Amino acid sequence: MKNIPELVCPAGNLPALKTAVDNGADTVYMGLKDATNARNFPGLNFDQKSIIEGIRYAHDRGRQVLMAINTYAQAGQVERWRCAIDTAAAQTASLQGEAARAEEELARLNESAAQGGLQQALATKLEREQALAAQRSRYDDLTQRLRASDERRMQLERELEPLRQRITELQLKEQAARLGAEQYTQLLADAGADLAAVAQSIEESGVRLHGLQGEIDRLHRSIAALGAVNLAALQELAAARERKQFLDAQSHDLTEAMNTLEDAIRKIDQETRELLGHTFHTVNEHFGRMFPELFGGGQARLVMTGDEILDAGVQVMAQPPGKKNQTIHLLSGGEKALTAIALVFAIFQLNPAPFCLLDEVDAPLDDANTERYARLVTAMSGQGTQFLFISHNKIAMEMAEQLIGVTMQEQGVSRIVAVDMESAIRMAQ
Repeated sequence: MKNIPELVCPAGNLPALKTAVDNGADTVYMGLKDATNARNFPGLNFDQKSIIEGIRYAHDRGRQVLMAINTYAQAGQVERWRCAIDTAAAQTASLQGEAARAEEELARLNESAAQGGLQQALATKLEREQALAAQRSRYDDLTQRLRASDERRMQLERELEPLRQRITELQLKEQAARLGAEQYTQLLADAGADLAAVAQSIEESGVRLHGLQGEIDRLHRSIAALGAVNLAALQELAAARERKQFLDAQSHDLTEAMNTLEDAIRKIDQETRELLGHTFHTVNEHFGRMFPELFGGGQARLVMTGDEILDAGVQVMAQPPGKKNQTIHLLSGGEKALTAIALVFAIFQLNPAPFCLLDEVDAPLDDANTERYARLVTAMSGQGTQFLFISHNKIAMEMAEQLIGVTMQEQGVSRIVAVDMESAIRMAQ
């Protein structure tokens, strides 16, 4: 058999000794509190009381205890060292005496006594097991009876639940009937009714209580549907009537104002139609007259593109000499320019202004058209309108009474040159 080494642990104090024994130490050794180099540290090593307690704790658990004297004899302290040796020896002798007494006590416990105690213990065990079995049987019987009682109780509870609900319902009906009777009695008393006469009338008329109750319930529902009585309803009604009268008056005023405005709008639309129609026809006549003067023939007119004159557009129809009648968009650039000049002068004839400014209107025109344009401007200037025109065309310049030119004899320097045509003609003659 393999030898297992023993575990030897030091014990600095009693708690440490117990911990070592409880955790499997085979042997512990302790030091004396007054025979150690660490005697000045509180809580370390053992005094007389802790030595006895520690040794008994270890021996009760089959562990060995060793005494350690962790010091040596020094000068002046020999007596303390000897005392430590004596203490260790005394503890050893005391332990040996206790061991001898334990062996004697063990010897007195012979085998027969042990056998007798074992038989007595077995008999006691058997008796207690029988008593335990009887108690268990009784417990099982009581448990079964208790379970049956619980099931019966639950069944009775289920049977009683509808009865409880019925009782509660009847109690509520009885309470409602009592309150209703008290309410009706109070109402009859407040109304000063003769209860005897009412009872006699009900009996003579053969009124059925169930039908009467139904009618009462219907009346109650009708009253509940009406809601709470608004005590301020009359005041609110008066205020609402006053408000309605005010709003009716405002509505009447607004209606009259709308009618007035609609009449005014109709009159304005009528006058606008008449004025616009007259203006359109006048401009169309002037345009039809000036177009042949500028083109040397042909014809032109303005056409409304809608039935409603206020919403309709205006389309220019022009027919130069030798061409078909077509819109202004299909003409050449020069024809468009002459047509536009004719239209502008036609509008200008409607309400002539004292001044008229023309900025290079003749630029896209050839010489023949320029001559007709110049004659037309000359003719219109005799009607009280002064024309100011900008042109680079010599033919257009010939119709002017005064010429104002801009020259640049030096680079970046412009000069104005004015020429009076009448004076120039006289000088030339």
